[in-house]
Amino acid sequence: MNPTRTQLTAGLAVLAALVLLGAAIGGVAIFSPGDDPGPGPDSDSGAGDHEQNGLESEVPQEDRPDDPATTETIGYVDGYWYDDELPVDDRDDAVVESDELDAVVARSMARVELIRNLTFEGEADVDVISREEYQAEHGDMFANVTGDEHLQQNVNYEALFMVDRETDATDAFESLYGGAVDGFYDPATDEIVLVSDNPDTPELDEVVLGHELLHALQDQHFDLRSYDRETIDQDNAKNGLIEGDAVWVDTAYEQRCEADWDCLQPDRIPPAPDDLNWGLYLTMYQPYDDGPDYVDYLLEQDSWDAVDAAYDDPPASSSEVIRPGDDREPTAIEVEDQSNDEWTQLELDDDVASESVGEAGMVAMFAGGAFDPQRPTVIDRADFVGSEMGYEFDHAITDGWAGDELVTYVATNDGETADDADVDVGDTGYVWQTEWTSTEDASQFADAYLELLALYDGESVDDSQDTYVIDDGFPGAYHVEQDDETVTIVRAPTVDDLDAIDPGAVPGSAEPAGSNSTDSDATTASTTDDQEGAVLAGLDPGFGTVTAVFVSVALAATGGWLVILRTRARPRIDSLSPVSGSHGARRVAVAGEKPTKL
Repeated sequence: MNPTRTQLTAGLAVLAALVLLGAAIGGVAIFSPGDDPGPGPDSDSGAGDHEQNGLESEVPQEDRPDDPATTETIGYVDGYWYDDELPVDDRDDAVVESDELDAVVARSMARVELIRNLTFEGEADVDVISREEYQAEHGDMFANVTGDEHLQQNVNYEALFMVDRETDATDAFESLYGGAVDGFYDPATDEIVLVSDNPDTPELDEVVLGHELLHALQDQHFDLRSYDRETIDQDNAKNGLIEGDAVWVDTAYEQRCEADWDCLQPDRIPPAPDDLNWGLYLTMYQPYDDGPDYVDYLLEQDSWDAVDAAYDDPPASSSEVIRPGDDREPTAIEVEDQSNDEWTQLELDDDVASESVGEAGMVAMFAGGAFDPQRPTVIDRADFVGSEMGYEFDHAITDGWAGDELVTYVATNDGETADDADVDVGDTGYVWQTEWTSTEDASQFADAYLELLALYDGESVDDSQDTYVIDDGFPGAYHVEQDDETVTIVRAPTVDDLDAIDPGAVPGSAEPAGSNSTDSDATTASTTDDQEGAVLAGLDPGFGTVTAVFVSVALAATGGWLVILRTRARPRIDSLSPVSGSHGARRVAVAGEKPTKL
């Protein structure tokens, strides 16, 4: 495992984007302006009432102390109660002058305290910088990775069929984020920085500010930089708690703004990206989708005390967030290096460059084409959009996940390794060992992966069971082998290289990898030719065209410090229904943060 997790993945694995789909066609769960947003975290349905879900009650005037202390009084910060009126409340816009900022921040802190039932232990400074300053000082945050780290990321995301050979993973992430950044939180200085086109009279989104303040509150009490986030799955697991907590709170915050609080909420819609990489997006989005439900589960156990206690024992895998209450400690895996002298395992800081994708990442791999007319898909849109209008990451193909490790290999060149010479991604391979809770679960995964290879025009190799070659997009030779609860995938540039990386990876008489695996003529996608054509045309058979409207993108963190980036549209909760799960009318246009190794 790589102890110095590449800054790209560490920084980018906390994206959240809200995609709203046009009118419902043929039963597809999609949303349009005017839909009933449904219950929220403080409604009488869903999670229950304020007391049940831990939302602190109002503090009557007669019960308020005459001389309150900020650190001892929930709902009061630096002279301001959560329901105090401010001059900015009477304006038509959300412009805040520099001399008014402190009061807005203090009241927002008090509101976060009231909802979260936790007091700030110190200040959370808020500053505003121009977009020009941000671009000049932080514009290279996506590129702050070493050559070997960069290489590993390209291999990882190509292995997940998310970034093809002609695309650089860094570029793909930058494209996903776009150029709109609204702010970040730096735990080293306890500072929230808001990015504005006009720093002298910025328009503030108070719900965004509240979300970021919640991260400051978390950091003060639980030290967000203390958590291990060396893999994709560790990222998603920890963010299930951290971002689930923050999304839960800012959902309640926004509902209070709609009901009885005066709040600063500018009307603006950021531009949609030209080409959304759905595989990357879904990988990063899972904690924001399932995290609030995970927090709901904790609240039902013992209110906010259970949530606070979870920071001492956070989720060990994304599986635990997908199915709250299901303890799923990952199986320890160490891929043995059996390569010959033509190949070697890539090392970063003297440790093997390895990755754990986890259940959420695997679901994103299989569902990455569900909304993308240019990509095929194993899990189609109808099976991925949940009955309660959220994404369904609990899927039979992957719900038996017990652990996985993906190790990058590089070809040696006359004895030189990646440390000694530049290595192109075309000179790489990998061994991806996955463990499952049963043989049947392993077979389901193996069958689905063979289907994925077929969807990308994988052609079977003569006399080599479950060995395929893809020529374009994700070129290379692939071998899939199942041994009881273990499924191992080996990829190399050529069939000969497969055996050089993992001896015996190209057996002529091996048992089929999955229960239904056969040669390439029979191992095809579950769709018919007409259905596949429909998928590529942007349609699901029987459902019609789906229009995707991208309305929000949120964050990245690199450079050794915690960053919260945010772009947020202003669809009002009473006029535009967000994607939601059992949590109810959930704000999914969220920002988050990622602690990285300093």
